[in-house]
Amino acid sequence: MEMLIDFPGGARVDAHFGDFTVMTDQPPSGGGESSAPAPFDYFLASLGTCAGIYILGFCRSRNLPTDNIRLIQKHQIDPMTHMVTGVTFEIQLPPDFPERYKPAVIRAAEQCKVKKHLEHPPQFEIKTTTAELAFA
Repeated sequence: MEMLIDFPGGARVDAHFGDFTVMTDQPPSGGGESSAPAPFDYFLASLGTCAGIYILGFCRSRNLPTDNIRLIQKHQIDPMTHMVTGVTFEIQLPPDFPERYKPAVIRAAEQCKVKKHLEHPPQFEIKTTTAELAFA
């Protein structure tokens, strides 16, 4: 998979892949206009939405309704480094959710690919090349 990252102006940085464009911006304190989430916000959201898709899949496979299920994600941040030191997910289930499935819902959320990549991070390589053509 390849993504094209471009710089459409101001503090915006966008990612293009397939038929999608993910737009990012910085808050005014970072020189942006808050016209879109910051890249790190997408990273944090990817954790919750990834866990959510596994919960959704689990419930669908058992014909369990999901309209009253919510996932609350909280972050613990080191005040000195501003780095995330912990992430907590609270799966809020309706009162009539089958007791026997509660541990399995947790196991489903733990299958999140984003979380697994953090647990086993990829190697990164950053290099420069000279572009042959100007971008439109």
